[in-house]
Amino acid sequence: MRDVLAHVGRWSGERFALATVISTFRSAPRPPGATMAVFADGVVVGSVSGGCVESDVYEVALEVIRTGVPAVRRYGVSDEDVFAIGLTCGGVIEVLVEPVDPVTYAEFASVAAGIEAGRPVAVATVVTAGETLGRRLVVEPDRVLGSLGDAGLDAAVVEDAVAMLDSGTTAIRRYGERGECRRTDVAVFVQALTPPPRMYVFGAIDFAAAVARVGKFLGYHVTVCDARAVFATRARFPEADEIVVDWPHRFLAGVEVDRRTALCVLTHDPKFDVPLLRLALRTDAGYVGAMGSRRTHDDRVARLREAGVTEDELARLSSPTGLDLGASTPEETAISIAAEIIATRNAASARPLSTTAGRIHGGAAAAVDPGLTVR
Repeated sequence: MRDVLAHVGRWSGERFALATVISTFRSAPRPPGATMAVFADGVVVGSVSGGCVESDVYEVALEVIRTGVPAVRRYGVSDEDVFAIGLTCGGVIEVLVEPVDPVTYAEFASVAAGIEAGRPVAVATVVTAGETLGRRLVVEPDRVLGSLGDAGLDAAVVEDAVAMLDSGTTAIRRYGERGECRRTDVAVFVQALTPPPRMYVFGAIDFAAAVARVGKFLGYHVTVCDARAVFATRARFPEADEIVVDWPHRFLAGVEVDRRTALCVLTHDPKFDVPLLRLALRTDAGYVGAMGSRRTHDDRVARLREAGVTEDELARLSSPTGLDLGASTPEETAISIAAEIIATRNAASARPLSTTAGRIHGGAAAAVDPGLTVR
């Protein structure tokens, strides 16, 4: 949705259509939450499948613009008609296509404003066929806009949406008509739009510049920190969102760290590494990596043990940081580190896909709702 929201300013006041992937099965090309907007003048922004079904979604969007009635479509492989519109990858996706007009635009604009301000925002939309299809709640930590048509349902969805914002989860949730648990009468697609995850890169060296570039490319908010002002400069790190001159452990003690955070320690200097890693390994960071040779690693671990770091805490340390790609240049090393961060985040094997079996996209996908319209 972020790609579409960036173009919200071009809205002329006429109704436009917003198409969103709400669930996937097997090797779907784009995840739940992928969005495409079709404007009244025919301009298209975003994508829901990377090209497989966009032409049909476009036609559905034009009909939604004309009628103002939302629709849900399912796309997959058809054994009966190999020429039918579907996904060449063999996956299945469901797409909600909904109208955005002057009545609903306030909710859409509120989402855009929240994201622009760096606030977490969840959008909960009814995707069950019927009169309530397309009803929406916009949930922020301190306020709620809209209604799904029942106070009990609203309360249950808000509770789930707040929890999903905390974990950054986007998926379909099911409820009773009044929000009852263990019922499946109403399917609600909850899209968590959280601020970008944070990457803290410690050590203003050439390898850090490459890691900052890759981190930014992957969508992280990148901060470079070093105690040496002569090296921690904008000229050396043009892609970084922030450059901080401070002792690394002192800086880390004052910033927010959560499960989505990646900490990359590239200083390989004991006076920086030991106090920094001692603190880093006691945070909730999803990834803590430290660069250095095998000898540096052994010395670092011994010093950390002397500083009181436990074996369980040391087990969280990725050192030497990165996957074994034979990397030597800063750019190759940055790719190696980024690959390990991605694999750690997704609990993936990091093995070549040619040596594995089963689904390529192994993350938990929202189940396809058998009650939704199939096309």
